[in-house]
Amino acid sequence: MPPLHPPRIANTPRLRGIIDGLPTTIPFVGPETLQRARGGRPFRARLGANENGFGPSPRAFAAIVAAAPHIWRYADPTNFDLIAAIAAHERVRPEHIVVGEGIDGLLGLTVHLMADPGTVIVTSDGAYPTFNFHAANHGARLIKVPYRADREDLDALVGTARAESAAIIYVANPDNPMGSWWPKSDIEALAARVPPGTLLCLDEAYIDTLPMAERAVIDPDQPDVIRFRTFSKAYGLAGARIGYCIGTPSLVAAFEKVRNHYGINHIGQRAALAAIGDQDYLTTVVARIERAKERIADIARAAGLTPLPSAAGFVAIDCGRDGAFATAILDGLLSRDVFARKPSVAPLDRCIRISAGPDPDLDILADALPDAVADANHTH
Repeated sequence: MPPLHPPRIANTPRLRGIIDGLPTTIPFVGPETLQRARGGRPFRARLGANENGFGPSPRAFAAIVAAAPHIWRYADPTNFDLIAAIAAHERVRPEHIVVGEGIDGLLGLTVHLMADPGTVIVTSDGAYPTFNFHAANHGARLIKVPYRADREDLDALVGTARAESAAIIYVANPDNPMGSWWPKSDIEALAARVPPGTLLCLDEAYIDTLPMAERAVIDPDQPDVIRFRTFSKAYGLAGARIGYCIGTPSLVAAFEKVRNHYGINHIGQRAALAAIGDQDYLTTVVARIERAKERIADIARAAGLTPLPSAAGFVAIDCGRDGAFATAILDGLLSRDVFARKPSVAPLDRCIRISAGPDPDLDILADALPDAVADANHTH
């Protein structure tokens, strides 16, 4: 009698060809991973992920509490109320807004819309690595332009995009990881000279910490510009993963063809709606972020380092030598239970990056940084 379950021939499902060629990449190693590597010892100061340690608006927190009993519900897949509130805040029509799972998710959808294998995408060498991650996943040909004077080189980005017939130029203003920024007039001029056939992806994650007078005014109906904003930074809702794009209605409509309509969670959706309705709190927390950045700068100077000007929610600190020396300082901070990060590409890698945070965390940084610098000087 034949066996009921004859042996199966091993069959390995075939991944897309591009997947086999991709490295195993994590754009950012989370503090939780580092804690596990440290035997579970927690960090005393969490100043590395550009989170807003001051937290969200009390209204947003109340909305989270109120929404929690309804977690069994899916969020409204159209994001109707949230889009209406964002559109009113941005003074655009709801058709100009698409909501997604943070800027990271929206960047991935944008690349999905624009890039076939081999499509050219232009960015800056050392800029936000998650964007590069999405470009690689779609088989795009990523061309990286060096920074100039610690800022993204707008002229070189546009020139390269034009020469290479790029589908996308990625620019962040203010910039991550350096905190640098271009004035309003330069960003508006950039938007006016996007090459034909190219989409300018303008990442404005830190727009709320950029002075109002420096915020570019761009026609939301301009078809070759899309702007990315988030509730993760100044609004203090990084864990909620809610971001949005401002773009021409035809481009926004294209997102409806590819986005994950149930990707937004109910609690995050309600929290973001409450947060954008509390602009008084946003003004207050931005002032606290500015004070924290001033204190970080003072702590850096006291340790013999040079803080760079920043319009973001963090401060890049020039350690004065090369990447190896900056890494030694960073390792010294990590060993003293201060979670921080640093750029990975030279010459930006001469810096470490410290997120704005509450005074108790900065007190710990003030104690740890001089010793970390002293240790790095001793070994280098």
